[in-house]
Formats: sequence, structure tokens, C-alpha cells
Amino acid sequence: MQIKIFGKNECAKCETTKNKINFFVTKWEVEDKVDITFHDMDTVDGMAEGAYHDVMQIPTTIIEKNEEILDRWDGEVPHSDKVKEHLLTK
Repeated sequence: MQIKIFGKNECAKCETTKNKINFFVTKWEVEDKVDITFHDMDTVDGMAEGAYHDVMQIPTTIIEKNEEILDRWDGEVPHSDKVKEHLLTK
């Protein structure tokens, strides 16, 4: 499973999103099953990846499994219940 977070380093919502995702991945001990990537939208690489994923707002969080999008949040911090649902699904 991949979790892609698109944001900026000086963005409070982006930091909250990163912290929340990392907290839950550690809490539920799924570190070996989840690949978390932060794409800084202030960089050329981040903007290119963001354009590929149609990112228009930050933070944007995308949860994928086998290249299929399971859930997406644009311009908001992901909801804890939904994150849990995806992380604890076998």
C-alpha cells in the first residue's frame, strides 16, 4: 500500500497530515506494509508528481493499493476512521 502526501513544508495542515499518518502507521504496526511518500509542492519534482495526480489543493493525500486509488482527500487532513479502515484491511 502506498500513501502519497502532497504539500509544502511550511503548511500546518500538511504537517498535521504527515504526523497523523505516521502516528497511525506506527500505532497499528503496519510499517512493513505501507510506503509513505511526501511530495513537496515547492519543488519541481513535487509539482510534476502533483500534476500527474491532478493535485489542485494542499494537503492532498492519496491511498493506493496495487496502483488503484482507494481513497483521496484534497485540501483537508484525512479522517482518522477512514485511514484506520484502509490500514487495517487485510
